[in-house]
Amino acid sequence: MNLKICLLTAAALFAATGETAEKTAIRIGAMASGTLNWELAAMRNQGLLERADFAIENVALANQQAGKVALQAGAVDLIVSDWIWTSSMRGEGAKLSFYPFSDTSGALLVANASPIKTLADLKGKKLGIAGGELDKNWLLLQALGRQQQLDLNAGVEKVYGAPPLLSQQLLGQRVDALLTYWQFAARLEAQGYRTLLSGEDMVRQLGIAETVPSIGYVFKQEWAEQHKAALKQFFELSRQARNSLCSNDAEWAKILPLTEAGSPAEQEKLRAGYCKGRIEQWTPAQQAAAEKIYLMLHQIDSKLTGAAGHIQPGTFWSAD
Repeated sequence: MNLKICLLTAAALFAATGETAEKTAIRIGAMASGTLNWELAAMRNQGLLERADFAIENVALANQQAGKVALQAGAVDLIVSDWIWTSSMRGEGAKLSFYPFSDTSGALLVANASPIKTLADLKGKKLGIAGGELDKNWLLLQALGRQQQLDLNAGVEKVYGAPPLLSQQLLGQRVDALLTYWQFAARLEAQGYRTLLSGEDMVRQLGIAETVPSIGYVFKQEWAEQHKAALKQFFELSRQARNSLCSNDAEWAKILPLTEAGSPAEQEKLRAGYCKGRIEQWTPAQQAAAEKIYLMLHQIDSKLTGAAGHIQPGTFWSAD
């Protein structure tokens, strides 16, 4: 009898080990404070990964550039980045693909009492720009300025830097306005700063009605095709996790420490911005709108888009 029990136990352990071994490992590069990490934590908290046909391996990233390097080197399978970089890499021969993650973009902020009300009021002012001279929102802002016969590149004193440092510059009145990423904009709004233009506002005023995802999952096309079922399931569970964070206060409370929110007002703004960015659809019309944005950016500064005048075929991955 004892021998029989031992054999049955060994068989069960072997079967369990075999099931684990069959799971596709998805190595995900994520920054500790990034919203992707919020979703991964939510997926674990809700037990979604226990029933999944894949296993997640977290790879901590110091910044976005580190993620791009890791993906190209094969150290991770998936990161969050943008479709402009994805297309430019395809133009250089790297077969990367993009699938939407969020359509929340940055914002242009000023102090609530600032006399700056329009783009024209920026003339002669100090403008902080997160992301550097090739930041997508900065190029779009220049395009919008051109539409209004304004040369913002020549008309403002530009101050480039990391988002946290530039937030301190605005708080300390060392810059007059700040163009920054949405999370940092949300924190400043919670402290009473005024959004002059959001990234969505810029796109609308440039004549594009469709909502275009600003960032997405980026991965190697060949890897995605080899692990299509697991990747599609990951996208679905990620969507479920995000919806729960937006609809369930208890689930949001569990990941709250990851947001590093300093006050209830910040918590509210971050949650609102995060939930606003949920992807509801990804249609041919939206992809056509992305092409229009790409052409605008290419005309302003082709160093961002690369030599190609159009989004490279295969940039947008289909889960069908």
